[in-house]
Amino acid sequence: MTVLERLGALRAQMKAQGLAAYVVPGNDPHASEYMASHWCEMQWISGFNGESGTMVVTMDRALLWTDSRYYLQAGIELKDTTIELMRESDIDCPKITEWLCENVQGAKIGINPEMFSVNDFAEWKEQFADAGIEIRSVDLIKPIWTEGRPAIPSDKLYPYSEDFAGESVESKLARMREIVNRKSSNRQWALIISALDEIAWLLNIRGNDVEYNPVVISYVVLEADKCTLFVDAAKVDTVAQNYLDFNNIDVQPYEAVFDYIRSLSGAVLYDGARVNEALFEAIPEGCKKINAKSPILIDKAKKNAVELEGERIAMRQDAAALTRFFKWLEEEAFANGQTQTEWTLMEKLHEFRAKGENFVEESFGTIAGYQGNGAIVHYAATKDNCAEVKPEGMLLLDSGGQYLDGTTDITRTVWLGGRIPQQAKDDYTYVLKGHIALQRARFPRGTRGNQLDALAKQYMWEVGITFGHGTGHGVGHFLGCHEGPQNVRTDNNPTALEVGHIISDEPGIYRTGKWGIRTENLITVIPAKQTKVTTTEDEWLTFETLTLCFYDTNLIEMSLMTEDEIDWLNAYHVRVYKEVAPLLNADEAKYLARKCAALEL
Repeated sequence: MTVLERLGALRAQMKAQGLAAYVVPGNDPHASEYMASHWCEMQWISGFNGESGTMVVTMDRALLWTDSRYYLQAGIELKDTTIELMRESDIDCPKITEWLCENVQGAKIGINPEMFSVNDFAEWKEQFADAGIEIRSVDLIKPIWTEGRPAIPSDKLYPYSEDFAGESVESKLARMREIVNRKSSNRQWALIISALDEIAWLLNIRGNDVEYNPVVISYVVLEADKCTLFVDAAKVDTVAQNYLDFNNIDVQPYEAVFDYIRSLSGAVLYDGARVNEALFEAIPEGCKKINAKSPILIDKAKKNAVELEGERIAMRQDAAALTRFFKWLEEEAFANGQTQTEWTLMEKLHEFRAKGENFVEESFGTIAGYQGNGAIVHYAATKDNCAEVKPEGMLLLDSGGQYLDGTTDITRTVWLGGRIPQQAKDDYTYVLKGHIALQRARFPRGTRGNQLDALAKQYMWEVGITFGHGTGHGVGHFLGCHEGPQNVRTDNNPTALEVGHIISDEPGIYRTGKWGIRTENLITVIPAKQTKVTTTEDEWLTFETLTLCFYDTNLIEMSLMTEDEIDWLNAYHVRVYKEVAPLLNADEAKYLARKCAALEL
């Protein structure tokens, strides 16, 4: 079916149900960032393949809301579909609820409750009340997506060794029960867990159900006296069953979670930002419903000592792979008239990473943006649609790996040859200065990421430049590359940065049609050393840089750098060489030494 045919089929369903509009969000039932293709309903109905977006379909219009990362991509992919692009960051762009209140007053709209969080559903319902709009919980995609819809994955789950996790399942369950006991005055309680990363962390299990994320499609209901995993039986082999039995984890079919929730009594706790509305609607009326941020989400974000050491090990493996890649790119990629594309570079980088010890898969789709493609923030080259890369100009490379030891995410921007424009050097240096400033930050305990955001943007702001994406996101441990609740961005996130949190540091400058420049390291929060003037009552924090990879110093405009920044950069390069060189052969180590050579003002 074409996009126009799909829209026609959806409208026929809407007419039969008496609906004036239907909303198709880019979500799955587990509030995942990366979804199994079974749930890519927004992408299927629209033909837009971005990771973030929401469709609204009425009987005569179709609109897609997405953010600034995807404007260029959406403009291309929505061509000739009749779907209107709604640019969320534009001042005159209405919110979805505002548009619906204005255009379908007094009517009924359809929403699949499995694809909406409890909080979002409640907020929409409240906003629609004054406009007389009624929400109907209904799935209209299932009846029309009957051909070619991927099945829900049924890959095997596997135990994740405590040697990597750093804590036993027994210990995690005991701590979560203690936390929930404090939140609930009822002796009888149940905690609904639907986020796949939380389930994987809590039960020390991993899987292959979602690309780039080693998670298992499942639900969990944790109670005072038992823990039940709702999962497809095909995923549980003898080894997994023995592991689950050993840890006193009951197993029921994936779909049985709704009937199980309907049987609950007492207090039922859930995170309304992560649990879907369909699960909430299954909670019996007689239960005490407690909506609170998931204690697992909060606890999981603070990495233990074993997890942090694993991240350091993974970073060294990752850095060795990147060193080999950049050496190949500089010395061999274009030799003897060889042709390279963004896709072949992605394949080569994967080849180098895959040789690393404990490598499992990439942590997200590699972004290899050559020249103007680098200005598309979440650009995704494909084998059949990618740019030829020449030994000249700018290359932005954003990539990462999933290792049993930990998760990596790094961006480096390099110049491939030819005369470097002064604007490119200035842009690169403004980005680098902000990138360094955030890593060098010293801040009191209780500081939130949004309070540090301006540190990474200050030098761009001085010259009238900014960027639309977040400066930093949380990172999981052999889990999601993008995890919360901590982040660094201009929002109202109340989460304070705590020891053990890992975040990215990735400011950027993007010039449409010219280049994109982004520099990214992963950093973790650690206690700061006392200064001579710090009182004993003060508790101060700072960052440890985890990522180990050189910067392209050819792109630095030295006149814009300070002595302190050069000192930081030189010290970082000394550390990179010291930790990565032992993993390289002699020629590779010599190459790395050249790239880490000290700079002078």
